[in-house]
Amino acid sequence: MTKQKRKIPEVTEKKNKKLKKTSAKEVLLVPGTTSDKKEVHPEAHTNARDPHVLQVCLNPSGAASGEVPEVNQVPSLSPAEQRALERKLKKERRKEEKRRLWEAGGCPAPQTPATPEPAPSGATLALDYLCSWAQKHQDWKFQKTRQTWLLVHMYDSDKVPDEHFPTLLAYLEGLKGQARELTVQKAEARMQALDAAGAGGSDPLLLGQVQRVRQVLQLLS
Repeated sequence: MTKQKRKIPEVTEKKNKKLKKTSAKEVLLVPGTTSDKKEVHPEAHTNARDPHVLQVCLNPSGAASGEVPEVNQVPSLSPAEQRALERKLKKERRKEEKRRLWEAGGCPAPQTPATPEPAPSGATLALDYLCSWAQKHQDWKFQKTRQTWLLVHMYDSDKVPDEHFPTLLAYLEGLKGQARELTVQKAEARMQALDAAGAGGSDPLLLGQVQRVRQVLQLLS
């Protein structure tokens, strides 16, 4: 009987120790956790408001080395991304400036494109070529296109005015070779055509052409 009485207190003591251990574990558990309960350092409850202690509990290795963990670090941009960001900011600034000008009533008026100057006509270029030759400019150069135009229209007083015809005769005097022969042939053919058309009448235009043809033939024949 005495042995049984001794065993009963020993059993009760073991049960009391187990109860104390389980109660201590429940106190150390974080409240509001799910079935995956994790144990927290006992000092975390007493010093929960101390940031240093909280840091030690969350990252013991970082606290031991004295390093403060970086939170929400912004990744560095590459050069291409930086240029794209700068262009975007410039566009936004320009839009903002235009909006301010528009609101202030100082929006610049749209610029009308300037009308291009008309290109000089063939008559102008040919007469300039002739005057440049007469003045013996250093920049004068022979141009077959301008000479051909003068030879074709030299009998027309509207295209080659009377004040330029003496200069043209002086220019024709320097013709040589085939150009000279062709000019004489064309002048003779034109004289025959004018005679057939009755250029001896009172038409001043025809009379002017006859006079010019005769001067060319006298010069080149």
